[in-house]
Amino acid sequence: MSEIPGIVVTGASGRMGRMLIRTITESPRARLSGAVERPGHDWIGRDAGEAMGGAALGVTVTDDPLEAFAPAHAVIDFTAPAATVEFAGIAAQARAVHVIGTTGMTAQDLEAIAAAARHAIVVRAGNMSLGVNLLTQLTRKVAAALDEDYDIEIVESHHNQKVDAPSGTALMLGEAAAEGRGVSLDHVADRGRDGITGRRERGHIGLSAIRGGDIVGEHDVMFLAAGERIVLRHIATDRAVFARGALKAALWGIGRKPGEYDMMDVLGLREN
Repeated sequence: MSEIPGIVVTGASGRMGRMLIRTITESPRARLSGAVERPGHDWIGRDAGEAMGGAALGVTVTDDPLEAFAPAHAVIDFTAPAATVEFAGIAAQARAVHVIGTTGMTAQDLEAIAAAARHAIVVRAGNMSLGVNLLTQLTRKVAAALDEDYDIEIVESHHNQKVDAPSGTALMLGEAAAEGRGVSLDHVADRGRDGITGRRERGHIGLSAIRGGDIVGEHDVMFLAAGERIVLRHIATDRAVFARGALKAALWGIGRKPGEYDMMDVLGLREN
């Protein structure tokens, strides 16, 4: 096997799948060793590069994740919750690093991934970009510094093809704000307002979603009090930032001890 780490991309035909394939093939530090799609997809059996409309890459798209994962060092997975849970078990069996950017997962899904992480390295984050992870850290610090006189609202915007809301990044920011306040997001989240809702609950954290056009990703964390507003904002204009972060996570995870990590670990931002 080549000394350059081999990376598998799941959901190869999707927006992120294509971006990941391009990012990996352009990197001198990694090589594309596999590409996975769902059974019946018209990419199955085709060269991944040719399926994308470019030159052949020497990697045939398969619907057999075990076959693809077995010789790989890492798997990068931006698919759907059910598929990600299945991939987690297979990646653990193959002892491959599993980088998860999938969002919209349930508590049961997360339990299954945590079980897989007892035997393998899992890096999971609602957002893989450096900027968003810095925003998360800032959100936690600002929330800890300000009391409940400051209402917290998180507004996220994405393209019209996104299927889950709030976004994984918005929930990550909400968790950070709740952690800064010393509360559980489950107890204070306000995910939707419609009709006669009554006055805003003191201490609640609001989450709102906008869907339209081709917005890659925009997130505002607002701290609002009488007479002033503090707004922390991140705007992504290119999915490449997520692909580069995911590849960084995959390479970072190789050789680590089994466990569940996130981008704070990858970027060295974890506070002791």
